[in-house]
Amino acid sequence: MIVRGARKAPVVGAFTNKQEEPMTKLLTHFELASRSERDLRALLRDLFNALARSDADSSERRNTLASLDNVRREISARQNLRL
Repeated sequence: MIVRGARKAPVVGAFTNKQEEPMTKLLTHFELASRSERDLRALLRDLFNALARSDADSSERRNTLASLDNVRREISARQNLRL
């Protein structure tokens, strides 16, 4: 994921180059509000990929699903503001 400006926190389920352990950070509305629409769409893609890799009934999967919902809501809210 390419991010301009300040370094952003890793995405839920994203793998870093240095380690192969999944991140389980939940992305909140507050964190997403400061991101560009381009970043949000990249996060959405990364979250879908993380969801596909996650184990059923795991905390990683629950956080990924919640983060996906938060990203979708943020994108939808921004589209509604433009109408």
